[in-house]
Amino acid sequence: MITVVGWDGSELSAKAADRLHAAELVVSPPSLAGRFGPAAPAVPDDALLETLDRHIGEGGGPAVVVTEGDPGFFGVVRALRRHGLEPEVLPATSLVTRAFACAGLNWEDALVVAPAGPRQLDRVVNACRAHPKVAVLVTPGVGPGEIARELAPTTPRALLVCEDLGGPDQRVTHSRMGEATTRPWKDPEVVLVIDPLHRAGPPGWVAGAQPGPAEWALPLGGPLPPEVKAYILAKLGPRLGDLVWDVGAGSGEIAVECARLGAAVMAVERDEESCARLRSTVLAHGVKVALTRGQAPPALEPLPDPDAVFVGGGGIDVIVACAARRPRSLVCAVRTLERVPAVLDRLREHGYRAEGTQILASRFTVQPDGSHGLAATDPVFVVHAVPAYPA
Repeated sequence: MITVVGWDGSELSAKAADRLHAAELVVSPPSLAGRFGPAAPAVPDDALLETLDRHIGEGGGPAVVVTEGDPGFFGVVRALRRHGLEPEVLPATSLVTRAFACAGLNWEDALVVAPAGPRQLDRVVNACRAHPKVAVLVTPGVGPGEIARELAPTTPRALLVCEDLGGPDQRVTHSRMGEATTRPWKDPEVVLVIDPLHRAGPPGWVAGAQPGPAEWALPLGGPLPPEVKAYILAKLGPRLGDLVWDVGAGSGEIAVECARLGAAVMAVERDEESCARLRSTVLAHGVKVALTRGQAPPALEPLPDPDAVFVGGGGIDVIVACAARRPRSLVCAVRTLERVPAVLDRLREHGYRAEGTQILASRFTVQPDGSHGLAATDPVFVVHAVPAYPA
């Protein structure tokens, strides 16, 4: 039998203590080394399965794996079951539960992310840009300093850094982003990333990220018909963890749609009146869009690399500058058919596989005599490109 015992700093239950007393093998991660006596050797995460396999292969008796918090919540239970083992599980309160409790915050509306390492830092930060309340389980390379450094200066957030939860040095620190990048932290376990300007809505029925919008490709009054926007959004594929650029954003009709679908969004627009309309649209729909007022391509240089880009305005130089940042999807609205071949050629030169589509929608109309007809909207030419050789 393999028993997984969660530990949150409080006294173990009688059942957990019995399992430990009867165990022939007790292992724990390095963070808990020495807390359960000499019978509990510290085993790195990547050596746990090997240790258990060797114990089982040698005919060993009951084994106990001690882990921190709730082992079924981003914990060791998933790895054991994937390995073909079916452990008994004795949980404790999770790190996330304790972090929000210590901060005095409710957390049914929080997003919880558990990065596998620094290669997922971008996705973690994008989730923090898009969601007003995020709990990040700290891993090497994804901690308070790295999160704050990536969020500043476009996304102001309050950071609550939780250290040694349940231990003798437990501490929850309210940190400004500049402070978080410079001060030393002692074994931070959870970082709560909070938008201090967010006002919570009515209680929901699902925890974490909320359901998607009931309708998309809304008629927001911009130059793009809803049918064209639906196609553009389908090709961009905005989702939680993505960063989308809307370049030449105009009134922000694509930017707002992408934000409603869960992505982090950065809009670039040079016209002051368009920026004002964009801000109004963002406020009306209660989403987050970081707006950069400036002329592309120079305005794109300080922005973090995107996952998807929509170019609604600007010349071929803007499209080329976007392609140079290697998004997984690049969509352009082209005003005239004559420009489409040039755009396709330049994208192919920069390592993209591109295709062009004309979208023409005809809507039903009612004639004066009561009969029905069709009224065609102006055609829109859309170019969609993906890397020819994905990374």
